[in-house]
Amino acid sequence: MPPMTELPVPRPSACPGLLRIVQALDGGICRIKLPGGVLAANQARVIAEAAQHHASGVLELTNRSNLQIRGVRAESEQDLIRALLDASLGPSVADADDVRNLMLSPAAGLDRQQHMDTRPLAEDLLALLQDNRALHALSAKFAIQLDGGESLCMLEHAHDLWLRALPGTPQQLVFGLAGYPTGKPIGMVAATDAVQLVEAMLLTFLECAGPEQSRMRQLLECIPAEELLRRVQARLPTALSPVPANWQRQTPAADAPFGIVAQRQRGLAIVAASAPLGRIDAGQLHAVTELAQRHGDGSLRLTPWQSLLIPNVQIHEADNVLAALRQVGLLTYRAAPLANLIACTGSAGCARGLADTKHDALELAACLQQHGAHPHVHLSGCSRSCAAAHVAPYTLLAVGDGRYQLYERAANVAGFGQPLAPPMNIDQAGAWLAQHHATGRTHA
Repeated sequence: MPPMTELPVPRPSACPGLLRIVQALDGGICRIKLPGGVLAANQARVIAEAAQHHASGVLELTNRSNLQIRGVRAESEQDLIRALLDASLGPSVADADDVRNLMLSPAAGLDRQQHMDTRPLAEDLLALLQDNRALHALSAKFAIQLDGGESLCMLEHAHDLWLRALPGTPQQLVFGLAGYPTGKPIGMVAATDAVQLVEAMLLTFLECAGPEQSRMRQLLECIPAEELLRRVQARLPTALSPVPANWQRQTPAADAPFGIVAQRQRGLAIVAASAPLGRIDAGQLHAVTELAQRHGDGSLRLTPWQSLLIPNVQIHEADNVLAALRQVGLLTYRAAPLANLIACTGSAGCARGLADTKHDALELAACLQQHGAHPHVHLSGCSRSCAAAHVAPYTLLAVGDGRYQLYERAANVAGFGQPLAPPMNIDQAGAWLAQHHATGRTHA
């Protein structure tokens, strides 16, 4: 993005962006959207230095593979924004920051099981979202997922529009609305026509949606998917294809990657580690960036599990890189209790938080470690569930007075799932989870 004398004024929204710093109890939040979750070494250094000079030095990895700077000081907002824009971390078109919501596998182009390298198509889709000014009217929450069939892929986050690559040539993608790439698609398109399809779909959405329909699921409550597809087809020069009846997306592991993952490129590996409770500090980002330059290609990849990857590491160096990440303070093995916990900012940083979820998550991890239990638990300070875009196996929802309602994810049960026990404090919740998770029981 070229230098500008005056920064653009972002539209009002509760969602942070690079140009729109949203205030929280601990200062401003600046969200940096990373194309494909990829962060170059020079950009990582700029972010780390900006976080130290203009904010608290605390960085958050988000569940959409983006990065947030917390604690931005009011008097430093403009300087922070300019530093990030100068490092090409902003949109190519000034007012397009909100719509750059395209999620890929963090191993796109590297995954041994992929059907398609999604990165070239992703570049074209991001260019579309930025260059077509009509699309800037989309909600800051409107999101697209491009699934190349990778084994390392988050498929539990619902998207407004998703595209899923099929095996074979010529390359084809099925697509669906308001759901997941494991769901039932509504059509199929050649990869060469995918940008046209997305543009037609998004323009049709904006044409049909009312003021209260900012998300695809809301529009589908009023217009059937088949009718929406008919209107989309009218915008396209070629006919969409019917969906194959005999192929299903192989569901990958839902857990965050840890350790060493072999790439499709011979002799190379991804080294994966998790940020404890989704947070790192500026010093840790500097250290990880040094490792990526010394042992990889200088890039980092953020994941929707709030973890990060160093790609293109020589296999014989991977163990040393993993050990160095552990020394930096990142989690490098799945059995670590904190590796299975998600926690929002909580009352320490959010006015809506009914509990100090980060602090309570540390106490919960210590309790679970004593009992050798490793349940996947999401601690949410309120019902908005900001830290997790999917429903975790267990959710502890703060209800006030230091107490939480415990839920278990259950099929055909809306929201967080089925309540398991009366509200309890964090020590009681830890004891309950340690006992019932270890024994395999799921009900009180």
